[in-house]
Amino acid sequence: MIGTAVIGGMLGSVMWANVWFVIWPNQQRVLGLVEADDARKASSARTALVASRTNTLLSLPMLYAMTTYQTLGS
Repeated sequence: MIGTAVIGGMLGSVMWANVWFVIWPNQQRVLGLVEADDARKASSARTALVASRTNTLLSLPMLYAMTTYQTLGS
């Protein structure tokens, strides 16, 4: 059976990848750090918003899994 620390670590890894490979590249386009036309900026803004909200939703289960492991053991 998978321990809660593994689940928390997996959620944390998904959140990390989400930031570095989805949110940050799209934010660079929106902020003008990378060249993009207006349509691409609008699309990137929406993508970054959805990915950021996904990370927000995953943060509570991740923290719960990691603190449960810390408190109750595996």
